Amino acid sequence: MAIFTLGINHHSAPLAIREQVAFHVETLPQALSALTRQKPVREAAILSTCNRTEIYCATEQPEAAAEWLAEYHQLAREDIKPFLYTLSPRDSVRHAFRVASGLDSMVVGEAQILGQMKDAVRLAEDAGTLGMHLHKLFQRAFAVAKEVRTSTAIGANTVSMAAAAVQLAERIFESISSQKILFIGAGEMIELCATHFCARQPKQVTVANRTVERGRALAERFGGHAIRLDELADTLGQYDIVVSCTASPLPIIGLGMVERAIKARRHRPMFMVDLAVPRDIESEVGELDDVFLYTVDDLAQVVASGIESRQAAVIQAEAIIDTQVDSFLHWMESRDTVPLIRSLRDAAERNRRHELDHAMKRLTAGDPPEKVLEQLSLRLTNKFLHAPTQALQLSDAESRQELQQAASRLFHLHPDDNPGH
Repeated sequence: MAIFTLGINHHSAPLAIREQVAFHVETLPQALSALTRQKPVREAAILSTCNRTEIYCATEQPEAAAEWLAEYHQLAREDIKPFLYTLSPRDSVRHAFRVASGLDSMVVGEAQILGQMKDAVRLAEDAGTLGMHLHKLFQRAFAVAKEVRTSTAIGANTVSMAAAAVQLAERIFESISSQKILFIGAGEMIELCATHFCARQPKQVTVANRTVERGRALAERFGGHAIRLDELADTLGQYDIVVSCTASPLPIIGLGMVERAIKARRHRPMFMVDLAVPRDIESEVGELDDVFLYTVDDLAQVVASGIESRQAAVIQAEAIIDTQVDSFLHWMESRDTVPLIRSLRDAAERNRRHELDHAMKRLTAGDPPEKVLEQLSLRLTNKFLHAPTQALQLSDAESRQELQQAASRLFHLHPDDNPGH
């Protein structure tokens, strides 16, 4: 049993591919159960964000998980094969540590991914698919992330997606303070974006959300108001800036809706940011003359500008991770010997109990204690050494040297040091 990671992320695939393999948070428990039930996968956790869909699993057949991923999303395996990576056990451990530490993110050093990974682990735990191997992997990953954060400046000068969106908006509009902003969704990313945009004191703030109460709670924090999602079609044209990030499996803003909004605006420009995967806004909207539409991949270019200043911290972080990878793999390898050690101890315990019972009977029969103890020690010694001695004596020339070296290491023997004894 080994740990493997397979998936598709922003390094390996464009947004159009990533959104096809994304998982909705509400379906993840059933998906995890299906994976471990249908395929030879003992343990599994799925991390699905706007930048990645990754399956962390304990199995002997990682290709089975890859097959399941394609089947689950009703895709041909060949369609995703060019974009899908499958990492070896060592690379899987290193990858998990890098992801948790923010080194594999589109925004290098960002902290949001750690919370997303913790949510993925919690879901897997609740679904009953997080076993000993993955539990240990993720707990170590969280500890490594903490060490990286406290020991390096990896999070310093980080340009977040939200900050990048504000920078782009300020290229379109002379001042955000005179613009009306619509936020669609009420999750963590929208909250972060609202914090950045509202720091510019926009003219109006509105939050559209499927659950109006949750939308209202967020809107009130920024002096805005809330509307229902089904009001979008009638009100979209009122807003200069639209930022959307929902968990909807299908677009909620279509080309026709935006065309009508632009007409109502008399072709005044509209700035739109779609941070959702799958996308909330149909890609064709970006082809309209008066619309400036940006996706998570588009924002990456703005985000990348701050990475040079953090290269030293990245090098430090990678060194920490390399050390921790070796430590974790040593733990994994030691786990492989546990069944053998347990069998060895069980056999020794059976011999001990058997000889102790024999000795107690001899004492009850009146044999001298000194003689009983002497026989007990001799019989125990002979029983403990019988199997290894027989294995050495009956071994062929090819395996004898290997067994001799193993015996010397196991029993700390140095037969050449004192040949006379």
